[in-house]
Amino acid sequence: MEMKELREMDEAELTEKERQLTQEVFNLRFQLATGRIENQMRIRQTRRDLARVKTVMRQKTIAAGKATSQGKGHV
Repeated sequence: MEMKELREMDEAELTEKERQLTQEVFNLRFQLATGRIENQMRIRQTRRDLARVKTVMRQKTIAAGKATSQGKGHV
């Protein structure tokens, strides 16, 4: 998953993607614990994708806050 794709998503899509990736990490860790995982690198990749989603969500939150505070005018 690329950052460009994530930046084009809206807040609802990002929240849903975060939920999906969190569930996938849980499932992969469960498979690892039971010894049924085929590719252990999927855990690492999924965790990185989750971090990317959270980063984009945070960037959008900060950008929205800056846009709001610029409109108010500081004294």
